Amino acid sequence: MDLRIIKTDGRYRRYRAEIEKLVAQDPDPESPAGARLDLLAKLVEDYEKNKFAFSKPDPVDALIFRMEQQGLRQKDIADLLGGKNRASEVLARKRPLTLPMIRALYEKLNIPPALLIREPAAAYRVKRKMSGRGTPR
Repeated sequence: MDLRIIKTDGRYRRYRAEIEKLVAQDPDPESPAGARLDLLAKLVEDYEKNKFAFSKPDPVDALIFRMEQQGLRQKDIADLLGGKNRASEVLARKRPLTLPMIRALYEKLNIPPALLIREPAAAYRVKRKMSGRGTPR
């Protein structure tokens, strides 16, 4: 069989079946069968990365998920976010996470900083003060 980049589910299934057969034979890595197994594994891995990619949650969703996992309520994380009001604003997506909040959430709840630094799903709105003529300052 001529190996090609996987673009269909049918080819993906055929390559997976061939991988299973080759693994059962346990070929020497330097043999032609071992090289074929390596190539098939790489092709399948690349296809799975593209086909089954998961998007990362936004920071607030990650925080809510961890709270649910650990049975925490808003009042339980208030100190990490700077108080009850600030926790409410963060969870309602009215206030972005600050660097001290991100550090505290990582240290206390073990939420990866990479999830917390991302832009949230909802945009924050900033009110502009208007000058006396009706134009923003």
